[in-house]
Amino acid sequence: MRPFQKMLGILLAAAFLFSCFPCQAKAVSTSAASAILVDVDSGRVLYEQNADARMLIASTTKILTALVAIEEGDLSDTVKVSREAAYTEGSSMYLQEGEELTLEALLYGLLLCSGNDAAVAIADHVGGSQEGFVKLMNGKAKELGMTNSSFANSNGLDAEGHYSTARDMAKLACAAVENETLMRIASTRQVTIGSRTMTNHNKLLRYMDGCIGLKTGYTKAAGRTLVSCAERNGQRLVAVTLQDGNDWADHQALYDYGFSAYPARRSAVIGQTFCRAKVSGGVARDVPLAAADSFSWPLAEGENLTWDLTLSEPLTAPIIAGTLVGQAVFRVNGREVGRVDLLCGADVLPRLEPAMGLLKLPE
Repeated sequence: MRPFQKMLGILLAAAFLFSCFPCQAKAVSTSAASAILVDVDSGRVLYEQNADARMLIASTTKILTALVAIEEGDLSDTVKVSREAAYTEGSSMYLQEGEELTLEALLYGLLLCSGNDAAVAIADHVGGSQEGFVKLMNGKAKELGMTNSSFANSNGLDAEGHYSTARDMAKLACAAVENETLMRIASTRQVTIGSRTMTNHNKLLRYMDGCIGLKTGYTKAAGRTLVSCAERNGQRLVAVTLQDGNDWADHQALYDYGFSAYPARRSAVIGQTFCRAKVSGGVARDVPLAAADSFSWPLAEGENLTWDLTLSEPLTAPIIAGTLVGQAVFRVNGREVGRVDLLCGADVLPRLEPAMGLLKLPE
């Protein structure tokens, strides 16, 4: 064999092997003092760096402000702007004292313009006072499991007793992503309400396909802070970077890493048939079992997701549709990662045995 032909054969073989085995995703790093990347639906942490350090979080605070306001307030409420709100320092939607706007309009100013004035106006209206609203914020944070966080105001200006961590902010972001109203506002690039045209400070909405929010932040002490969410192929990831001078690029790199290294496998969809189970004594031999919740899990290369069916007891007719009868237990490489309740997807009537006895013939 000629040297050229031999070399060509080697190259073709290498190309074949390369196409058969996908490349390992490149490792990732950030310029942040603290960072984390989380899969929303499973809660699995895909990357973390100093994620439990208590940090100043600046205007990313406003994610919690918005979530509390939406849950506790009424979007159509009319809010009158106080002098305190109108003269709040820092980033602003330029409210005027005595001006009247809806709570929804103020939320646009809060999440797009990062208005500190909007935050104060919202807090006064929903909480009755700044102190009352802060109490609601800390109550919500506790409910979300943000065990390493404390909030002292609604706008994120540096204050004693106002801090969080990348991990806690990811928990908040995952909750915020499930709120349709919040995400509708946070994903808006630009809106005109009355005489105001407001443009979203979150440049990732323009820089990156699939970004669906959330919130930027900056103070001199906190540095640049950014909490964002992106979606690709039905999978949602949340990224948090704190004190990061290169946050736009870092978030894009985190998402490229996360989506390529940990693609999600959806194994159960709420309300849809998950499997079938045998039934004894029924007119049907088996019954469909429907998932009571959805389940997906991001899998790294080399990981294998399996499941087992666990029934509360053997299924015997009669069975009523909607009855909780067991669980699907999911494991990755033998380690349990989640459970989903299973409900009977149909009624199963008992099988009637033929009556036994003497048959009287007509005379």
